Amino acid sequence: MQDPNEDTQWNDILRSKGIIPEKEKEVTEDQILDIVENTINEKTGRTTDDLESKTLDELDELEDEEDERILLEYRRKRIAEMKELASKSKYGEVKEISGEDYVQEVNNAGEDIWVVLHLYKSGIPLCTLINQYLANLARKFPATKFLKSISTTCIPNWPDSNLPCIFVYNNGNMVKKFIGPIELRGMKLTEAELEWLLGQAEAVSTKITEDPKPKVRDVLFSTLRLQNDDVSDDGDW
Repeated sequence: MQDPNEDTQWNDILRSKGIIPEKEKEVTEDQILDIVENTINEKTGRTTDDLESKTLDELDELEDEEDERILLEYRRKRIAEMKELASKSKYGEVKEISGEDYVQEVNNAGEDIWVVLHLYKSGIPLCTLINQYLANLARKFPATKFLKSISTTCIPNWPDSNLPCIFVYNNGNMVKKFIGPIELRGMKLTEAELEWLLGQAEAVSTKITEDPKPKVRDVLFSTLRLQNDDVSDDGDW
């Protein structure tokens, strides 16, 4: 097949009739030089003429200056990030509140402040367990406001069957709720699971990306494996 980019009279006729596309334009050496020079200008703020006039020592010095400028810019950004984080990291513990404190502590917590409120009662083992986990998570995520309140003190006539209960708020609005022992996975709940649940609600910036709860299939196969091991042991005897 004839090359459509070849310079022939026949190809010129075909192009004029629109049968084959126009010949692809070649990039000239001057255009390549322009691209390189523009890239240098964007990166360093200097022209190729400026650089060509420099000695090797001067070019090394410019490279050191450029590295230092990048490091200083990175350092400035990190300091700004750390200051922003420090300004938000002002909690670090679980605060006990009453119903009278609710509006101030929850609805008026502040712009873009995440609030985790645990309703509990003494004498309920799962409530005690979650309070222990929340104390650790509050230290781990000091930018999140962790609160707890005796259920009937905060909400009159709140049924014990709905305990423990966790409400998650942002900008004063409830965005997630976990009500009762089933939603909070009972006494087998681990701290990592609770952190993951709060992370899914965006209340904490957890690095746990998958539910750490053991899968039923994994537990089943572990049980079968143990039984098979016991049978093998019996056979050895």
